[in-house]
Amino acid sequence: MPRRALMLPVRAYRLLLSPWIGGRCLYEPTCSLYALQALERHGALAGGALAAGRILRCHPWCEAGCDPVPERPPRLFAFLSSDRAASDSPKKTAP
Repeated sequence: MPRRALMLPVRAYRLLLSPWIGGRCLYEPTCSLYALQALERHGALAGGALAAGRILRCHPWCEAGCDPVPERPPRLFAFLSSDRAASDSPKKTAP
């Protein structure tokens, strides 16, 4: 639910404001697409942090280029990952 709530303004921006502003993003994928992908892949907390960091990095003096959403969430949010939770759980062995 929180993930979708955060995705709504990004989609509204892409639909309503982005066509008026034009394609000026220096990164590939664009910052709004990056935000949607980060939220979808990593959830509201980690995806929101990744999206905010990307927006802060996007300015005229940045090193532009290809900057895809990472496969794993940032270390700060690694405890939220289901992959890690599954690998950290103790395995039961037969006596």
